[in-house]
Amino acid sequence: MDNREAIGSWLSGPRAAAEEMGADFGYRGERLGLPQEGPGSVAPLGRRFGAIFIDWALCLLIAYGLIARGDQTAAGNWAPAVLLVLSLLTVGTVGSTPGKRLLGLRVIGVDGRRLGFGRVVVRSVLLCLAIPALIWDRDGRGLHDRFSGAVQVRI
Repeated sequence: MDNREAIGSWLSGPRAAAEEMGADFGYRGERLGLPQEGPGSVAPLGRRFGAIFIDWALCLLIAYGLIARGDQTAAGNWAPAVLLVLSLLTVGTVGSTPGKRLLGLRVIGVDGRRLGFGRVVVRSVLLCLAIPALIWDRDGRGLHDRFSGAVQVRI
């Protein structure tokens, strides 16, 4: 093996290296009984990052205009609280934040049903801490989704 192959497998990550050695992980969501593609399949990471970007921008705008009254520093401090309220209200009622809805995503329980209020609270608080959302499993679920028994799917 030359150095370029070793660097390529390192950059691709441990999953790609294991798959090259013959490991079969299946597709994202297979262990949860979800389809591989189309509606109901696990939401791709790019769409999920896009949705949180839209939601964060909306929260900054709300904090800037309604709470901080034009103070950018205060708006940045209030934005996580606005995100928490936005997530509690929207995921708890319709299953999607505005960003998720725009990008065709929905949050459901791993059993396929709507999340109850307690699980929405757990998920939303962990999402606002950010670190759990940046660590995910082989099904593409962040720790905030795992701890709340949720999965983000395509609509």
